[in-house]
Amino acid sequence: MPRFLTMVRIDERNIPAEGPDPEFDARMGALFEEITKAGVMLETAGLTPTSEGTRITWSDGKLSYTDGPFTESKEVIGGYSLTRCADKAEALEWAKRFLEVHPENWTVSVEVREIAEG
Repeated sequence: MPRFLTMVRIDERNIPAEGPDPEFDARMGALFEEITKAGVMLETAGLTPTSEGTRITWSDGKLSYTDGPFTESKEVIGGYSLTRCADKAEALEWAKRFLEVHPENWTVSVEVREIAEG
């Protein structure tokens, strides 16, 4: 079965100050338990803010390093999951369910891509 990388995109400058509603963690935990029991979830994690990251660029035969935050980026990868699904339709269904767990006033998007396996 193919593997899929789902990248969670957020705008760090517009994270709601009030945070998620009290039931958010419970809803997310239930979804993660379900996807794990289904044998789909291989790995998932959130990422530290871009202010703690470093971007390395290769250009004209030279490396350059830029410490975060990366203010020129409107959206950044805030987390990811690695899943094993029957097909892209199943990967998209899990991604849709992940997004629906979030409060309605949040803006979160995901990019789902199949991993090239050789």
